[in-house]
Amino acid sequence: MDRQLLMAVDLGTSFIKCGVYDTQSNCVVEAMEPVKDERPAPGVFIQKGEDLFASVVHCIKVVSEKLGEQAQDLAAIAFTGQMSGFMGVGKDWEDITTWSCSLDSRYMPYAKRQKQELKDKFLEISGTNFPQMAPKYEWFAAEYPELSEKIEKYVMISGYVIGRLGNLGTEDAVMDRSYASWTGLADIRDNTWSKEICENIGLDEKFLPKMVGSNTICGYLGKEAARAVGLKSGIPLVSGAGDKVAGCLGAANVEAGDIVFEASSYGEISCCVEDYRPDVQEKRLDILAAAVPGKYYVTHFIAGSGITLDWFVKHFVRKEESLKDAFARIDQAAKAVPAGCDGMMAMGLLGGSSMPLSEDLKGLFMGFDWSHDTEHFYRALLESFSYDFSLALERVDCLYPEYSWDTVKMIGGGAKSALWPAMAADITGKKHGTLDRGDVSMWGACILAGNAVGIFENPEETAKKHVKVSKIYQPSAADCKLYEDRKRLYKAYMQELPAFYKRLEKCS
Repeated sequence: MDRQLLMAVDLGTSFIKCGVYDTQSNCVVEAMEPVKDERPAPGVFIQKGEDLFASVVHCIKVVSEKLGEQAQDLAAIAFTGQMSGFMGVGKDWEDITTWSCSLDSRYMPYAKRQKQELKDKFLEISGTNFPQMAPKYEWFAAEYPELSEKIEKYVMISGYVIGRLGNLGTEDAVMDRSYASWTGLADIRDNTWSKEICENIGLDEKFLPKMVGSNTICGYLGKEAARAVGLKSGIPLVSGAGDKVAGCLGAANVEAGDIVFEASSYGEISCCVEDYRPDVQEKRLDILAAAVPGKYYVTHFIAGSGITLDWFVKHFVRKEESLKDAFARIDQAAKAVPAGCDGMMAMGLLGGSSMPLSEDLKGLFMGFDWSHDTEHFYRALLESFSYDFSLALERVDCLYPEYSWDTVKMIGGGAKSALWPAMAADITGKKHGTLDRGDVSMWGACILAGNAVGIFENPEETAKKHVKVSKIYQPSAADCKLYEDRKRLYKAYMQELPAFYKRLEKCS
């Protein structure tokens, strides 16, 4: 019997998750640890490196204690989690900048300036409409010059954790290629840092980590870290991939023409392709390097879509019940509402639009009267998100006409909805299928860990073997027609409403 085990560490925004899997994809043990954050002012979101690392250590320790003697069978540890952000560290991995994720928007003036100067270079070279590390580097250097002088490397959160667990020197800092696009600093086609972009913003490449593949052994668990987490030292630390990309692998979104829709905190569609074609016309699409070389994911995300749903349910739905029960109740009620919400619509972009980039867009409900109830408003939010994703899928169809984009695999919390998969099928006109597993990011990271140490020969075939579509939702022709007209209205509102929001802001 194969006793080898693999560990995935998911470095989330709110929680650190740790899971251990056997080679048949079964989760043996898991744990979750909250991460501290500070929000001293609007647009400021700070997470200290020491707090993040302490949560990682405690989470791994809880899992190792649950494993008991089985901990000796742990063959490798891989990492997944947040895919966009910025962290500057000193020569001994001391946190200089704090971890600044996409929720920390202090850098936005610098992002606007860079995008104006570089125009389409971020999109054409790095593959993104939403650069993070590039403008955050300039922001921190301009506003904290003395602290900037102490920085040895700019890293992603996974690179920071690997460096500290492996007792690496900062000169050995790494970043998996799946994170490259959203830095805004990479040449996505060559898996290198872009000299043109780095020179334009004044960043010396020596401050950037080494870009590696998703199955790279980056170091080994150091003795001090091993004692802290309760594991043996010397366990390989594997780069892994960002949560979106690891989730695509775990969901077996690995062949050109496959699509995954992740209905989560940052909802996203990811379409597997073999080359990159920039969406210069509408700027609705980014590109991410897949975990397996030679593949990419054309992607579109909505900043905080799931967070918006949480906000709505907590403030307007939840009574004396758990949040889970409140979601289940409103989901069933919204299912009974006709397509189109009896004439009302929503704009659910509370965090603005990321693709195309427009921070001026906010939330809006329109067309409602005394006949509408809470479930109408909830359904209108779901429809608005689905319009947004459907418009992005139209751009994918346009740019990659040779692929047959007929079925979408749906993952994340929204895949459990009694309403959303069928609605998404009607709005996009594409079949939607839910999967027989929900832990695709963690399992995807474990596939990469196993591949790195020789347990799994072929990551793509391993992924296909351990996940299946459990239910298919077919689009309704009648609802497709109704939604098509409303989707055009949504697109027009995205273009017309920013001017009104600017006028409203001036009146504040």
